[in-house]
This record gives sequence, structure tokens and C-alpha cells, in this order.
Amino acid sequence: MQVSYQLSNLKEVAQKILDESQHKIIIFDAPMGAGKTTLIKELVKRLGVNDIANSPTFSIVNEYHTDANEIVYHFDLYRIEDEEEALDFGIEEYLFSGNWCFIEWPEKISNLLPDTYHSVEISIDDENTRTLIFV
Repeated sequence: MQVSYQLSNLKEVAQKILDESQHKIIIFDAPMGAGKTTLIKELVKRLGVNDIANSPTFSIVNEYHTDANEIVYHFDLYRIEDEEEALDFGIEEYLFSGNWCFIEWPEKISNLLPDTYHSVEISIDDENTRTLIFV
């Protein structure tokens, strides 16, 4: 799926991603400021999380609970130095938990990712418009 969108139709884009997902691990590849966290916040909301989702830049991972008592993990791996650091905080337990995992800066753990996941690539078209490719 490829779609061009603005913040005003982010809800629809997030729902389309969830509707088309066959795997619960989704990695996000985009430059700084492209809207990865904003999109993930909307995905978390669409899954039924009532808490306000925040970027886990300093905590590395945030855990949310849906209305249906499912767990959603949001990772921001920007600050980790290497895969060993990810192994130290138990990344594999999260990845193989069967829960939703949304991962920003996945290139930091590329060798640790499971065989099946989805990828979201976001490019900046202009100040208000993004192009998203979902595979």
C-alpha cells in the first residue's frame, strides 16, 4: 500500500494499516521529524488504548493496555548504541510476545528482528504532506 496523506486524514491511514496488518510487529523507517511517533500514537489509539501515548525516547519502550486488555509496545531505539544493549533490556521477549510492537529506528536491531513483520516507510513531501509505503 502506498498513500499520500496529511495530519487531517491520519486516522484513516492508521486504520488502513491495522486493517491490512498480518503481523503485529511494525517497523518504521523515516527521517527525524517525518511523523513516526505521531502515526504510532494514532495506531495505539485505534487499537483501543485510552492512555495518552508519548514518545519513549528516554525510556526506550512504552507499554500500553487496550480496552480489550491487550498489550501494545512502542519502541524508540534512537538512543541505544548497539544490539547488545537491546538484548540487555530484553528486546527478544517483547518481539516474540505476540503483542503489537511498533518500532522506531529499527536499523539499530536489524539482526534481532523476527522473520515476519511489516514495514512503514514515510517520506516528507512538504510541510504538511507525507507519503507512506506499507509492506
